[in-house]
Amino acid sequence: MSARLVLADDHPIVLDGLRRLFEAEPGWRVVASCTDGEATLQAVREHRPDLLILDLRMPRVGGLNVLRRMAEDGTAVPVIVLTAGLDNDDLVEVVRLGARGVVLKDQAPGLLVEGARAVLAGGRYLQKEVAGPLLDRLFAREHARERLTRILTARELEIARLAARGLRSKEVAAELGIAEGTIKIHLHNVYQKLGVASRVELVNDLREAGVT
Repeated sequence: MSARLVLADDHPIVLDGLRRLFEAEPGWRVVASCTDGEATLQAVREHRPDLLILDLRMPRVGGLNVLRRMAEDGTAVPVIVLTAGLDNDDLVEVVRLGARGVVLKDQAPGLLVEGARAVLAGGRYLQKEVAGPLLDRLFAREHARERLTRILTARELEIARLAARGLRSKEVAAELGIAEGTIKIHLHNVYQKLGVASRVELVNDLREAGVT
């Protein structure tokens, strides 16, 4: 039985090339080709494919949001992200959201087929050009997270996260059921311990640690 495949890319020429690539390979059947994120989500829900090959840069609903909505819905479809390039934060995010493979568009088409077979077999597929930066970013994030949890108390970290979401001290106090003055004292301590002088700097520190 052929593996059912959904393809998603906003460039019709690329999409046609992907279809031709897999139709030329034994064991694959393309059940849907989509040019935007909303159509991709509909196709995944309708067909429940064995594999989704997903471009990140698409109109209406981008690839990252497709992954987020699939995670929220509990849609357990293996995904390979196909992209022209990823910054380190996006790379960490696609893996965190459950993508099982990442293939760069400028690589040989055969590598995508190789990756698709690996993922279909239950594995992961990260090219060395992707795996190195990903590990570097994950190590950096883990180091930043360890620093935060070492420096801040659990209550301070909880308040810092709420403040980083844009809540004012009064709103944080209401959320946690404690006095606004206590929140301000905690925030003052957080700023001093982390060596930051503004909420923007606080957000950056928390984002670096992946705890926003």
